[in-house]
Amino acid sequence: MSLTQAQPASGREARETVAPAVDLVLGASACCLACVFTNPLEVVKTRLQLQGELQARGTYPRPYRGFVTSVVAVVRADGLCGLQKGLAAGLLYQGLMNGVRFYCYSLACQAGLTQRPGGTVVAGAVAGALGAFVGSPAYLIKTQLQAQTVAAMAVGHQHHHQSVLGALETIWRQQGLAGLWRGVGGAVPRVMVGSAAQLATFASAKAWVQEQQWLPEDSWLVALAGGMISSVAVAAVMTPFDVVSTRLYNQPVDGTGRGQLYSGLADCLVKIWRQEGPLALYKGLGPAYLRLGPHTILSMLFWDELRKLATRGQHQGT
Repeated sequence: MSLTQAQPASGREARETVAPAVDLVLGASACCLACVFTNPLEVVKTRLQLQGELQARGTYPRPYRGFVTSVVAVVRADGLCGLQKGLAAGLLYQGLMNGVRFYCYSLACQAGLTQRPGGTVVAGAVAGALGAFVGSPAYLIKTQLQAQTVAAMAVGHQHHHQSVLGALETIWRQQGLAGLWRGVGGAVPRVMVGSAAQLATFASAKAWVQEQQWLPEDSWLVALAGGMISSVAVAAVMTPFDVVSTRLYNQPVDGTGRGQLYSGLADCLVKIWRQEGPLALYKGLGPAYLRLGPHTILSMLFWDELRKLATRGQHQGT
């Protein structure tokens, strides 16, 4: 089942679809709700992914060792509120990126493109690329805010932003408009791959769960099960790009706005592979899955329930 068109049930007609503009609002809202619950996992994942830079440069502090101990380390350094570092920027990113992504994917469904062979994958990838580009400045700020901590626990470059607006002002003043899209070359492939995998595998997984008839066809548990299966594929294909994207966004820049550690996506991939080994591309996989899993499940669940309410409201309005 695609995200914007329900498959016909046995002996019943398909449910009415909603307009792309409505899917924009519902998709953004659902993913923002999910972000509130999964942002602490994003904080831990970001710091684990940045930790290898210190080792590559000849210093070997490892304040973050595994998921549980990393959570404890964050709380000790920054308090319980530290687990929600970058939440405002995360909500902004989820709203922008997923609003655009759901809107574009809904347009593709409306045009019948997803009914063609491979259409779901292509539509998901294109929609994800556009969403990633629009949301890139928010992701840049989110990453930099989540990396900030006390000196003893710091990994990666510390930008010392005080707020989302303060970060926007600093980046704009020092690097200009282009600086807000620094790192977008790593973000677009990351979201393209993740979006294509999520939409394609969620559709297939949900259809498979329905065919098994383990659960009532219209139950929210069907979307829950489909999201759980989809999350495994998303984490597997997305984590290497996520590591690269985190490094690109957080690296320091010179006076011209060029990265001091990596020149781009390919350079970052090669340096990580050579200096830290291929498994470094899966740094933070545990927290990445623990974040992507619940985020995928909650996003799809919230989206489905909100969409049901919207469809019900359309029927009542007519």
